[in-house]
Amino acid sequence: MKRVTGNRIVDLSFDFALRIISFTEILEEERKYAVATQLIRCGTSIGANISEAQSSESKADFIHKLKVASKESEETEYWLLLCKYSTTYPTNEELLSMIVEIKKLLTSIINSSKKQL
Repeated sequence: MKRVTGNRIVDLSFDFALRIISFTEILEEERKYAVATQLIRCGTSIGANISEAQSSESKADFIHKLKVASKESEETEYWLLLCKYSTTYPTNEELLSMIVEIKKLLTSIINSSKKQL
């Protein structure tokens, strides 16, 4: 199910969160609970912070919320890479590709927003 708001980062992060939920269910089926728990928290937090930024009180608040989302995206990539390079965990290349795109978009939005301060 794809959500379409017309805001690329909002839509991408929402779709990513849905896919993270599905992937963590696979991890749980394989009894990889510790990584599944970490991944669901940081992977869904990205979109939550981006969504919250949409109703920020100021440009500085907007940037701050996107920086939190950026940090969560770094952590998410870390857990996904652990899965990729572990010999006993499933991997998901599509999620890895999506997180790279999310990180690039967040960096671009944050940098352009800083210029407007």
